[in-house]
Amino acid sequence: MGPHPAVAAIRLAVRRVLHDILTEHHTHTTRRTPARTTSGAPPLTGAPPAPTPLTAAPPEAVPGPTPSHDTPAPRPAPPADGAVPHAPAPPPLVLVACSGGADSMALASALAFEAPRLGIRAGGITVDHGLQPGSDVRAAEVVLRLRELGLDPAESVAVTVGRAGGPEAAARDARYAALDAALDRHGATAVLLGHTRDDQAETVLLGLARGSGIRSLSGMAAVSGAGGRYRRPFLTLDRQTARKACMVQSLPVWDDPHNADPAYTRSRLRHEGLPALEKALGKGVVEALARTAQLSRDDADALDTWARQAEASVRDAAGLLECAKLYALPPAVRRRILRRAAIEAGAPAGSLFARHIEEIDRLITGWRGQGAINLPGRVVAQRQGGRLVIRQG
Repeated sequence: MGPHPAVAAIRLAVRRVLHDILTEHHTHTTRRTPARTTSGAPPLTGAPPAPTPLTAAPPEAVPGPTPSHDTPAPRPAPPADGAVPHAPAPPPLVLVACSGGADSMALASALAFEAPRLGIRAGGITVDHGLQPGSDVRAAEVVLRLRELGLDPAESVAVTVGRAGGPEAAARDARYAALDAALDRHGATAVLLGHTRDDQAETVLLGLARGSGIRSLSGMAAVSGAGGRYRRPFLTLDRQTARKACMVQSLPVWDDPHNADPAYTRSRLRHEGLPALEKALGKGVVEALARTAQLSRDDADALDTWARQAEASVRDAAGLLECAKLYALPPAVRRRILRRAAIEAGAPAGSLFARHIEEIDRLITGWRGQGAINLPGRVVAQRQGGRLVIRQG
């Protein structure tokens, strides 16, 4: 009899991601450490040598003199082709970010089950935000649970949460900074995050409320971060599946009281907004929003690629943006180029909103002799002699 359907679902989701990580790791290792010969020449590109049969006779079955204390053991003969074998690359280390909640505990259990079967090392990290009394005790308990699952390393990292961008954004920034540091400290390949399809639906609605455009509607990516370091295996699974998987495995979970606190926007959306939408529109809203995220991401990725390819064609010999050529581009492509230019000039991406880009765009499409536009990061955009100049003010 196989595992419970919920357990099977979370394990399959993690197995697929680990397969991807393993494939990328082997590809990267092969490129970084190609096979060498004793002469330093690259190996021939012909057919690979045949593998050693698994049924080969063991050393003790081969006739020959028995070595004594006075007789040195024979040195193994070098490969016939003179190749110098490389030491096998260590298996990749994958961490799970675990708060102790149902989503991340289910993810930790699936990683602990699947990683050894694929020859992958698995560890876990929990971030203590210090925002609630006893958070250090909770973090220590999570570390204990991770170790009981067999994850190693397993550690807690305390962070200081600032105020920039509001409490939710500040906590997120501190958390990702801690995860980035843990990745570098342990030499890990990736961190698995427990965001579910429900989280994706909430993210899409929050983006829609901000009016931030198609990129915001695309929600969270399954793979993100520098070098694809963050992976989200559960984006196609609902929150209830993760909770059920914990229950049938008798995994204790911790429900963060902040997730039910109406002071937080996402909490209100989760407990009031989405239920109201489902009541008005019927079941399936979460699935539809998650599907919208994927479709929006595909479109946004295509437009980003178009913008990168078009950018060189709208710059003059000095590298300045030419207004007439920008005007000829579709608005979605043009505004992406303007956003990239503003960020390259020093505007913080997180503080650069759609209204800023629209103001810059009016220098192209609605030129009436208006003056310079001030952007975040002390960046100034202005039109000069048919060129768009974006620089530090």
